[in-house]
Amino acid sequence: MIRAQKENKEALLEVEDLVVAFDTEQGRICAVDGVELELAKGSVLGIAGESGCGKSVTALSIMRLLPKPVSRIMGGRIWFKDQNLLDLPIEQMHTIRGKKISMIFQEPMTALNPVHSVGHQIMEVFHLHFPQMGSQKIRIAGKEMLEKVGIPDPDKVMKKFPHQLSGGMRQRVMIAMALACEPDILIADEPTTALDVTVQAQILDLIKKVQSDSAMSVILITHDLGVIAENCDKVLVMYAGRVAEKADVGPLFQNPLHPYTRGLLDSIPSRAKKAKTLLPTITGGVPSLLNMPDGCRFAGRCPHAMSLCRRGVPEMIQHESGHGVACHLYAKAL
Repeated sequence: MIRAQKENKEALLEVEDLVVAFDTEQGRICAVDGVELELAKGSVLGIAGESGCGKSVTALSIMRLLPKPVSRIMGGRIWFKDQNLLDLPIEQMHTIRGKKISMIFQEPMTALNPVHSVGHQIMEVFHLHFPQMGSQKIRIAGKEMLEKVGIPDPDKVMKKFPHQLSGGMRQRVMIAMALACEPDILIADEPTTALDVTVQAQILDLIKKVQSDSAMSVILITHDLGVIAENCDKVLVMYAGRVAEKADVGPLFQNPLHPYTRGLLDSIPSRAKKAKTLLPTITGGVPSLLNMPDGCRFAGRCPHAMSLCRRGVPEMIQHESGHGVACHLYAKAL
């Protein structure tokens, strides 16, 4: 399916009303419910939220890498360059995945093949998408990609296996593979998980530099709002499978609207806060996907919850501040 005319000509990627479900032994659960997002060319979109809120499932849906047969996309559209990715035959999706849209996964040790050398795996990317290249040119291209992501002595590293590299080096290899075909979009799903602070900064700086040099669009998925503040242009805050708030990064951090967003920001340590005092917390826990409340999914933890919040699902509205926010507080005010 091809769209006759794009509503937002600046958007390279648009996700509309995405619904993703998983079949479990306890029944079907809805992990992503009505998610919508836009990614402009050359911009960085941050997706934030607690573990289990649907960030990674949204990313895997874009790549069409959801595990089968337990998962299924129940509804929605994913527009990339006027094509709905969900309508494409899997053979055509192979030509987009890795070449036009690439992804860095949370844990490179599980994403990399343990029985193949680093060189074999990075050269395989070129063999798949550029079969006309000769073996010698592919090897040179693989070596150049490792150099580009800051790996010293790439000839030696290409002969090694993933378990012989540090976590930071493995992540650099993943980034090299993701960038090999100069994609239009890079999805980085928690790219600094399990890395020490120094290596985290190096990896994020590397992604930022590559994005700036190539005008590539990036979706950066993280639970760390500090990472969002430093690296993103826009931010999407998710909670229990739905979008709670979306806005430009600056305005969102200066004036968060949704009570969940406020709670996340209040819980970040700050020098402005009095030393040796307890950090504010969001009371309660995320509701079970098997037993979601009828109304707002945050109502059970929200200090401003009204009776309406427990009955009706809040719609995403455009607030006068420019934020998109799904909260009855603002729907009532407007």
